[in-house]
Amino acid sequence: MRDGPTGPRGRSRPMRRVAGIDVGGTFTDLLLTETGPDGTLRVRLAKVPTTARNQAEGVLAAIAAAGTAPAALDLVIHGTTATTNAVLERKTARVGLVTTAGFRDVLELGRRTRPKPYGLFGTFEPLIPRELRREVPERMRADGQVHIPLDEAAVEAAVRALLAEGCEALVIHFLHAYANPAHERRAGEIARALWPNPYVTLGHALLSEFREYERGTTAAVNAAVQPILDRYLRRLQDELGAGGFARDLLVMNGNGGTVPAARVVEAAAKTVMSGPASGVMAAAATLAQAGLSNAVTYDMGGTSTDVALIAGGVPEVSAELTLAYGLPIHLPMVDVHTVGAGGGSIAAVNRAGMLQVGPESAGSEPGPVGYGRGGARPTVTDANLVLGRLDPEGLTAVRERVPLGAIRGAFARDLARPLGLSVEEAAAAVIRLGNVHMAGAIRMVSLARGYDPRDFVLFAFGGAGPLHAVALARELGIPEVLVPARPGLTNALGCLVADLRQDRVNTLNRPLDGLAMDEVRAVLAAQEAQARALIEAERAEIEAVTVTYGADMQFRGQTHLIRVALPRPDLGRAALQELFEAAYFRRFQVRLPEIRAVLVNLVTSVIGRRRAFPLGSLLDPAARTDLAGARLGTRPLHAEGRWHEAAIYARERLPEGARIAGPAVIQQVDATTVIEPGAHATVDAIGNLRIRA
Repeated sequence: MRDGPTGPRGRSRPMRRVAGIDVGGTFTDLLLTETGPDGTLRVRLAKVPTTARNQAEGVLAAIAAAGTAPAALDLVIHGTTATTNAVLERKTARVGLVTTAGFRDVLELGRRTRPKPYGLFGTFEPLIPRELRREVPERMRADGQVHIPLDEAAVEAAVRALLAEGCEALVIHFLHAYANPAHERRAGEIARALWPNPYVTLGHALLSEFREYERGTTAAVNAAVQPILDRYLRRLQDELGAGGFARDLLVMNGNGGTVPAARVVEAAAKTVMSGPASGVMAAAATLAQAGLSNAVTYDMGGTSTDVALIAGGVPEVSAELTLAYGLPIHLPMVDVHTVGAGGGSIAAVNRAGMLQVGPESAGSEPGPVGYGRGGARPTVTDANLVLGRLDPEGLTAVRERVPLGAIRGAFARDLARPLGLSVEEAAAAVIRLGNVHMAGAIRMVSLARGYDPRDFVLFAFGGAGPLHAVALARELGIPEVLVPARPGLTNALGCLVADLRQDRVNTLNRPLDGLAMDEVRAVLAAQEAQARALIEAERAEIEAVTVTYGADMQFRGQTHLIRVALPRPDLGRAALQELFEAAYFRRFQVRLPEIRAVLVNLVTSVIGRRRAFPLGSLLDPAARTDLAGARLGTRPLHAEGRWHEAAIYARERLPEGARIAGPAVIQQVDATTVIEPGAHATVDAIGNLRIRA
């Protein structure tokens, strides 16, 4: 039950407090907005180390660090890495599978790919081991007709056997259930009567789409993380409740929208990529208020770097995420490409005598050498310290101050002497190699998809992103870098600006020239009605509802799909063919007029738009008086192979319209921005740094 504007039992609530909280691999970030009765807005922020053992502890610590308490909050919107990390680290629940006779090994056979494309070695372990996969007699044909009736006694026996094996979660995945889910539904009824918890996933209910392998792995991921997410959210809600919080908790999904905590566990797989998606949504909101529409988002944190593309103001969304080898997740998610290059990425000389940066990370424990938490191996963050790009006195969450000489000693021992370089040359090489990895990721989301990076702005955020952004832009030919007001807290901001979102996907998989367009319209209408019903349940949090339509299409004989945006649901056949051909040409620069299209899936997204967040409020205007007042002094900065004397500025004091020439360093509590020699930065109306590279 939701309280009215005066709060529970008529008690006045003069202030509305909303917290956006993102749990990353290294830090837990919080942005808190306080809106008074007169509409005045105050922003608080916090950045604390992530507590890997129990992420809820870090969330509570962030709330306390912001100077408030759970009881004072009206709404918490949370982005989490709990499900992503569980799968990547294989710390998941024990899952059993009931499937069609003869298809027990679909999850293992996959698509004839290999863990190492150019090697003869490599292993793959499916999330559900073979001994926990049970077959039962049943068979649907691709047209939805029953070929072999469901053996209900066999289903019951299989479920009992999996319970005896200690399974905590269950997947029911039958052949062609997307065409006719009757057998899956009946098996689900039998299973739920026996299963001691709600962790039963029906493949068609999560993803009503063809391709048994991808639908099966998606269902397997969902079942494997359901108990982990449920336990985490229950623990978080209990600890928030113990602090007096009794309001709404929303959770970020990987599609860039939010879902009430009460419903998110049912489709737990949708929270994979929750954290990266929130950053992309914050970027889209920032671009809109800055009058821009095209950007490559570049989020460099302590553990990894996430890049994505925003074209025409809309983040790219894909339903073909592969979380790790053999684990495709076919659910609509913000299309984020991740590489293992972050501030905590460890630099080392490998057995071939070559410098290597990442993917191993020092994380938050023990962390980089400069954090004084026990780390002894040099990292990208330490390289930035050695080169004067970071201020040793300004690091966040340092346990014990480490002299710069000790950091230089680690570089001399592990890198400089083995490579025959000076300490500065070794540190510069670490930065350069890390940039190469990140530039490759940006090319993957731009050039590889038919986009020219020179037509985009590089939107740099994360605690470490602005340190490397100008050098990366120069590497890629990107003319401008935009650094938002709070780059190190952008993912938390994404939680505050994210809309509520529901996506629906259904498979038709029929040639377009033989498809009844009335059926297309009927499927889209049904999808919209289902999604609207869920969005409307949270009406108090939204101001407007928008609907988008799409189709996954391919030419006959092809395997891969292209997502085509549909301007309206009542398109004719010729218009749909034309839209697909245009999308295909944009991606591959090839026209195939002699081949007809196949409409594989129909997609509808219903988005509940939340109240716009005034991004100009992230910096206090009273503190932004003049450029001279923002200048802190100078310090040596190593760039382009030599030392420079760089001006140092406080970001929070930079006034609108300020112009800064590189070399310069702009510092703030959540990030540091390096303006390379020859680059120029200005401050726009909402506090963004706009840097011409």
